[in-house]
Amino acid sequence: MTIQAGVQPQATHAFAALYTEVQQFYAHQMHLLDLSEGESWAATFTEDATFDVPTLPEPVTGRASLAAATARTAAELSAAGQRHRHFMGMFHVAERPDGAVSVRSYATVYVSRIGGDSQVHRVCVCDDVLVRVDGALQVRSRKVTRDDLA
Repeated sequence: MTIQAGVQPQATHAFAALYTEVQQFYAHQMHLLDLSEGESWAATFTEDATFDVPTLPEPVTGRASLAAATARTAAELSAAGQRHRHFMGMFHVAERPDGAVSVRSYATVYVSRIGGDSQVHRVCVCDDVLVRVDGALQVRSRKVTRDDLA
């Protein structure tokens, strides 16, 4: 997503409703992820969605692969005695001519050692394309970049 300086979305009631819907979508999606509800989290993506994150060797495609990757991560965190919490904010929402919605956000991932301290684990930028499926928002593509990587 390209963000142009000085260009802001129109402040209309329709845009305000969309922005609120986007915020609620991400709140729900990140709660599912952090509760290790991998199947439900994967269902917030389209059937053929792509998920490109630098912690994986290649992009993940499709709900089944997303659910499997989430299950592996949940098992690894549990074995390490850790929890992750994802906070997404600073949403830049742009409606596209094709009806899709581009969303750029900042994501902060916190890691907590069970019985221990919490700290910032990663700071990322998340570029998503959301589409409507049966009236509900779903992620068609997600590209995550990390601030600590070149």
